[in-house]
Amino acid sequence: MFAVVLCTTPSNEVEKLARPLVEEELVACVNVADVNSFFRWEGKLEEEKESLLIMKTKTDNIPAIIERIRELHSYDVPEIIALPIIQGNDGYLDWIDKSVT
Repeated sequence: MFAVVLCTTPSNEVEKLARPLVEEELVACVNVADVNSFFRWEGKLEEEKESLLIMKTKTDNIPAIIERIRELHSYDVPEIIALPIIQGNDGYLDWIDKSVT
């Protein structure tokens, strides 16, 4: 019923992604953490300073969230991963339920 969606982005794009997702009621909130990412891209090892968006939502919203992030994101292949919330504070989960459409 509920999920956490993770997405990395350049730090200067945080507001461009986070604000519309909350305003459009696709996610209840977005937490932002600075991360150092190491990955292979086009055959080379890369290292980037990025921001990790941690978004809470209903599982039914995941396809729309993926579509919206792909529209807004500057990466050709943005990281978008959804993980189920299997248990949590009932009051917090109720808040998520009331915060998204």
